[in-house]
Parts: sequence; structure tokens; C-alpha cells
Amino acid sequence: MLNLSILNLVPIRQGQTFPQAIDSMTSLAQLAERLNFQRYWIAEHHNMPNMASSSTQLLIQHTLANTQKISVGAGGVMLPNHAPLQVAEQYGTLSQLYPNRVQIGLGRAPGTDMRTAAALRRGNTNPDFAQDIAELRRYFSEESRNDSVKAYMSIGQNVPLIILGSSPESAYLAAELGLPYAFASHFAPRFLEMAVEIYRSQFKPSAVLDKPYVIVGANAILADTDSEAESLVTSQTQLFRGIVTGNMQQLQPPFSSEAAFWQAHQSPFMGQEQQAVKSMTSCSFIGSPSSVKQQLQDFRKQVEFEELMAVSYIFDEVKQHRSYALLNELVQKE
Repeated sequence: MLNLSILNLVPIRQGQTFPQAIDSMTSLAQLAERLNFQRYWIAEHHNMPNMASSSTQLLIQHTLANTQKISVGAGGVMLPNHAPLQVAEQYGTLSQLYPNRVQIGLGRAPGTDMRTAAALRRGNTNPDFAQDIAELRRYFSEESRNDSVKAYMSIGQNVPLIILGSSPESAYLAAELGLPYAFASHFAPRFLEMAVEIYRSQFKPSAVLDKPYVIVGANAILADTDSEAESLVTSQTQLFRGIVTGNMQQLQPPFSSEAAFWQAHQSPFMGQEQQAVKSMTSCSFIGSPSSVKQQLQDFRKQVEFEELMAVSYIFDEVKQHRSYALLNELVQKE
């Protein structure tokens, strides 16, 4: 059976304050727990006016404190921005407080623009992702008890690590290490099929995993009718257009349709903007449950994966929760 999870970038809806956006994040986590989702991940982004997810570990702790059993993790820790020792101390502490519920997705991207990345990295201009992962894994191991530098809260905690990727490069590393692999196809789907094929064909069993485990990110917007879903998705379209144009706004209310949105935002570059948004969001499931069921069946014929990690940019929280409930019901029936 297909496992189902949620990735939350903690978008700030128009009219929301930062605390209100975090309340929305928490409410969605509680829904995910009630529906028995596999995991709930919170992304790391910096210097973005429409996302409240810069201090990911603090949001994870807040989510853990307001739920009872669901696994909560970082989707992910952008490892080049952080010292592995510090990551081990933070997540080791969380694991001590919330046993068997904490996990870490590890990414090599900055999660921001290059100038902000430079400010985060403080001169570490050439980080080695594989080396940093090895160092982090060491801090969590029992063997680190003999090291001169220890993350005491982390020793023996064995916090699960998952490799994130948006290109084939990370697929080779995840396969070599025998770790689960999560692909960011919810915004960068271009190399999805190639990366998954590399990971599966190159996978080496490890003490962590005896066979490949692929998590695929996808945008999912479900409603009782196709027409309602096609309206709701315009909030997502507006968000991605903001990324393309560099004019990022808080998550906006929907238009009646995609055509209505683009009609209201005509420009000399509209065709290029439409194409860029379409490319970035091509891994999306949009429509009524029956429509999405067919979309998902077709998608699973193209890509072999064990888990779907859904992102839902829906302005109305009630409708967002309804969307996840419909998706969960659909997947449970498969």
C-alpha cells in the first residue's frame, strides 16, 4: 500500500501574522495525526517573506509538543547551512524529549538565495555534503562515545536520516549509503524519473534499509468537484508565479479559474511565466477524487515509489484539510 505524508513549508496566508501561520501549521499536523499519515515534515527556507519556516527545528519542537504520535521531521535540514555537530545536538535533544518520533531529511541546497546562503554559511563556501552526512551519522552512533568531540544528547539515538534531492547527484549518494531517498518533485520534477531509476539500480542494502525506499513530493489539491479544485489551485499558481518573477507574496485567495488569473495578470512575459509555472508544478494532482485517482494511477505507471509526500497550497484552511482528507481516503482504498 502507498504511504502518505505531508510536507509543510509554513506559508503565510494573506492577512495572517507569523504566529497565526504557525497555528495553521500545528492544526494541519494534528489533522495528519488523526488521519494516520506516515510523517509530517517542515521545510527549511530563509529570507522569504511568505514562508515562516526559517527556524525549522523550533517549529518541529512546537509540532511535536502539540501532537502525540506522528513522526515529525525536517524536509529538510539544508546541511551546508549548518555545522553537523549543531544539527546532531539539536535533533538529538528533540529525540530525547520525543523518543522515536524525530527524523531528518538532509538536503544540499541552501533553501534560499546565494547572498543569504553566504550569510548563513559564514565563509564555508565549499561544503562537502557526503562528508557532512558522515560526520552527522557519527555523532548519532554509539562509536562516537570514544571521540574527543561528542554530541552527548545524540549518542545512540539513531535518528532516521533521509537523503533529499532534486537532481540525480543525490540519488547516487542515497543509493551508496543505503538510505531512503526523497525527491523534491513538488517544485523541481525535471529529473524525477532519472533520479529514481539511478537510486533503485545503484542501491546498496545497509543496516538501515534492506531495499530502496522512495518518497516522491507532489502538489495535491482535491475538492468535491473538478471545477472547485481548479479554482483552489490558482493560489498555488500565484505562489509559483511569484517565485518565477521574484515578486513573492503571501499565499493569496483563489481566482475562479486559471484562465481568470492569467487574464488578470497579462504582461509581455506572460507566456514565459505560464510555461515556467507549468514546468515547476507538473507533478501535481488536481481535481475531484475520481480525477485524482486516475492521475495517481497513471503517475505510478511512470515512477516506482513507496510514499507520496503531499504539499497543498490552499488558501482556505478548511478546504485544505478537506483536500488532505479526500487524498487520504483515496489512497487508503488503493
